[in-house]
Amino acid sequence: MLYKDTVESEVLVHKPWFVALTFAIVLAVFLMFNLAGTTIGDIMRPVIGDPVQSGFYGRVAIAFVIAVMFCLNIVLIGFVPLKAQIGIVWVELLLLSLAFVKVFNLSMPFIWENLPYLITQGVVTTIYISAASLICASLIAITGAIAKLSGNGFAYAIASFYTSFFRGLPLLIQVYLIYLGLPQLGIVISAVPSGILALSLCYGAYMAEVFRAGIQSIDRGQWEASRSIGFGFGLTMRRIILPQAFPVIIPPTGNMFISMLKDSSLVSVLGVWELTFLARTIGQPSFRYMEMLITAAMIYWIMSACLEVAQSQLERHFARSRVR
Repeated sequence: MLYKDTVESEVLVHKPWFVALTFAIVLAVFLMFNLAGTTIGDIMRPVIGDPVQSGFYGRVAIAFVIAVMFCLNIVLIGFVPLKAQIGIVWVELLLLSLAFVKVFNLSMPFIWENLPYLITQGVVTTIYISAASLICASLIAITGAIAKLSGNGFAYAIASFYTSFFRGLPLLIQVYLIYLGLPQLGIVISAVPSGILALSLCYGAYMAEVFRAGIQSIDRGQWEASRSIGFGFGLTMRRIILPQAFPVIIPPTGNMFISMLKDSSLVSVLGVWELTFLARTIGQPSFRYMEMLITAAMIYWIMSACLEVAQSQLERHFARSRVR
C-alpha cells in the first residue's frame, strides 16, 4: 500500500491539471503579498525602468516568474527517487532560509564571539531545566493517569480538576503565580526551581491524558490475566501494561518534550540565564538583537532536530518489540 501511494503521488506531480492548479495557487499567493498595501497610483504606474519599481505589471511579472520556477521545480523533482526528493527539497529550503537571514546583514564576528557562551551557559541551563521538568512531569502524569482510571471518586476528582486547571491557564501565568504568589504564602522558591515546577505542573497535566490514553489502549484482558496469576497492581503496570503502552505513549510524549524545550524560554522572565535570556541580554548593549535572536533560534532548531531523531529511534525500537 505504501509503495502504491508513493507511485501515485509521483505520477500526480506530472499531471497537467495538477501543475496548472499549483501554478495558479502560487501565482495568486505571490500576487497577494506583492500587491499588499499597493495604492491606486502604484497600480496605474507604467512599466518603466526597474521591474521591481514598475508598478502593477512589474509585480505581476515577478509573481509569474516565481510561479513558473516553482512548478518547474516540482515537476523535475518528481523524476528522482523519494529519498533524493526529500534531500533536494531540504537543501532548497535551507538555501532559502539562508537567503532570508542574509537580508538582516548580520555581524558574523559578533555571533562567533558570543556563540561559545550561549552554548556553555544558555544551552546547558535550557537542557537542565527541560530534562528536570520532563522527569517531574512524567511522574505527575503517571500518577494523574492512574487516578483518572481508578474507581476512587476522590482520586478521580483531584486528577480531573488538576488537568483541567493547569491545561486551562497559560504557562506564563503559571510561572508568575508560582514565583510571585508562593512567597506571599511563606513559601520562597528561587527562579530555576520555580520554572521547573511550572513546566512540570503544566506539561504533567497534558501528559496525564497521554498516559491515560496509552494505558487504556491495552486490552482489559491483560489486566484480568495478570490478576489470575497473582500479579499485583504495581507489578502488572511495570511488566505488562506500560511496556505495551509505550509505543502509543512515546510519540506524543516526544512532542511534549520538544514543546517543553522551547517553552523553557518563558523562564527567562524570571531572570534565569537560559538561552533566550542570554541572547536578549548579550544583544542589548550593542543593539545586536537580530544576531543573537537568530542564533538562539538556530540552536533551538538544532536541539529540536536532535530530539526528533532520538524520538524516531525510540519509536522504531518499541515498534520492533511490539511486533515480536
